[in-house]
Amino acid sequence: MKAAVYYETGAPEVFRYEDVPDPPLHPKGVLIDVQAIGIEGGDVLNRAGGAMTSQPHIVGYNCAGVVREAGAEVSGRKPGDRVTALMASGSHASVVSVPATSTWLVPDGCAIEHAACVPVSWGMAHDCLFEFGRLKAGETVLVQAGTSGVGIACVQLAHRAGARVIATSSSDEKLERLRQYGMDIGVNYRSGDFVDAVRKATDGRGVDLVVDSVGGRTLEGSIQCAGYRGRVITVGNVSREGKTIDISALSGNNASVTGVFFGLETFRSPGRVVPMLDGLLRDIARGELRVVVDRTYPLSAAAAAHAYIESRQAFGRVVLVP
Repeated sequence: MKAAVYYETGAPEVFRYEDVPDPPLHPKGVLIDVQAIGIEGGDVLNRAGGAMTSQPHIVGYNCAGVVREAGAEVSGRKPGDRVTALMASGSHASVVSVPATSTWLVPDGCAIEHAACVPVSWGMAHDCLFEFGRLKAGETVLVQAGTSGVGIACVQLAHRAGARVIATSSSDEKLERLRQYGMDIGVNYRSGDFVDAVRKATDGRGVDLVVDSVGGRTLEGSIQCAGYRGRVITVGNVSREGKTIDISALSGNNASVTGVFFGLETFRSPGRVVPMLDGLLRDIARGELRVVVDRTYPLSAAAAAHAYIESRQAFGRVVLVP
């Protein structure tokens, strides 16, 4: 099979497009002919400096395609099924081998490119807002990096739940586009202090919930945006800042910070996560929720795709096509 691999972590240029052996089929797993790969923020971070579990390493959490073969102990999946899949690594390839329980059937009406972006981005967004964020109708939520894949999912889900949505981005143009997905107030963090802007937008009260996928100094500001008994969700650290975070503002508001790692929930709480993702896929197939794909690249151009993501120009997800 073909794969985008690397032998050392670093800049996007570490990618090599090579022939590698097909992965083995596990009795409880499926082989998938990959048709689309949703590049996640974690993929970019891992390529830049994460753990390498193989040599060469194939990065990637999420992809979608067609089942080529099902293991002897698998029920509910068969050759020809369209599925989207989660994995610890390996998505940047033309074939993947995953446990059948880590796949979801793609309903009719859902494009395979969109399905490839669902489990990580949309599952994480849903958990940050509702399972851990406990968002309720009438509350105000701040979505940091609102024009990212996770951010656009958060905006739509929060709007649908009846929340008031504030979102940040580096571009007025991208924020204007985000209004059609349910954003009420946009904050360009390059134009001024986003904490001041959020406080002004809430008449000084602060927000009920923050979803922060940026980390570092942004997370410090997110804590300052939280109102009384506000909840701050930190998920990922795309800023790559390893600084110590000042949490002193929490006690003054009886506020809290919760770290979320969605991948762990897929293993620890499958009885909740599996039907939640099935429901999101159905809603997307019906057009009730919209996956936004900014650009597609051939798998052979994985380096260019990762570089484009790191440029912070993308509105939504970037997809690789083998």
